Amino acid sequence: MMDWTDRHCRFFLRQVSAGARLYTEMITTGALIHGDVPRHLGFSEEEHPVALQLGGSEPEDLAHCARLGEQYGYDEINLNIGCPSERVQRGAFGACLMAEPRLVALCVSAMRDRIGIPVTVKHRIGLDRMEDYGFVREFVGAVSEAGCRTFIVHARNAVLKGLSPKENREVPPLRYEYVYRLKRDFPALEIVINGGITSLEEMNLHLKTVDGVMLGRAAYHNPWLLADPGKIRAEVVRAMHRYAKGKVPLRSVTRHMLGLYHGHRRARLWRRMLSDPVPRDRNDPDLLLDALEAVESDGSRSGAKTPFPALAPRPVS
Repeated sequence: MMDWTDRHCRFFLRQVSAGARLYTEMITTGALIHGDVPRHLGFSEEEHPVALQLGGSEPEDLAHCARLGEQYGYDEINLNIGCPSERVQRGAFGACLMAEPRLVALCVSAMRDRIGIPVTVKHRIGLDRMEDYGFVREFVGAVSEAGCRTFIVHARNAVLKGLSPKENREVPPLRYEYVYRLKRDFPALEIVINGGITSLEEMNLHLKTVDGVMLGRAAYHNPWLLADPGKIRAEVVRAMHRYAKGKVPLRSVTRHMLGLYHGHRRARLWRRMLSDPVPRDRNDPDLLLDALEAVESDGSRSGAKTPFPALAPRPVS
């Protein structure tokens, strides 16, 4: 979710769900060691619980960056061993590290020695044409010996050559049964499943076997999947209006909110109003309230605003 789950996106998602654990986009150790640390790590207190996701392969560099994350107040440090992009491979980290479980274990151990918050790992079930369950089982076994207790498992292989990152999310077959087997083989570990999950029904089905479900693009494009019981969209819009008035560029807010009315009969109107460059580029947060009125109105333009009845939010386990 690089370039997607920035701090404005996470603040928005927190208005939808009070309890979902949020993750930063993957931040490389080099960006923190040589770049603008406050820009990369700054976040709003309202985002908690929030995890910092790191990309890297040098134990000491990761330990240093994990310490920075703890100092900034993150609740968890997550090491990404799942990203298959060529840019990440050139840096010798991401999914290619699954072939080096001992190095990953050293990275986890170095971070855990430096910080007091949990260190977790996100990974795939295999590499390229490797379809043997034993591969991922050995990986989890080796890394858990270093003290990692939570594994977030994307239930697809990572194909390092020949597939784009987008194709890597769609072409390799999903093997949820491998994730289920990990939970059976390592009952003391927390196993979180990821990949291809797009509905509440699917989430509840997986939760019968594993400990958690991670959503990526499905939650970004349809954030109401995460909605707390009793929450209505108007509350979220008004909270984001207040947030945007705090000198936050409106474009940085609206780009993450396009899916808020996914499935609503006026979803297209909502997207069109938030995407209109003329009012948006005036940087006036009232655009959010204008769009809310247009989408929720019963069509009457006289008298007080009459909200359109909100769709009932779906319960989240």
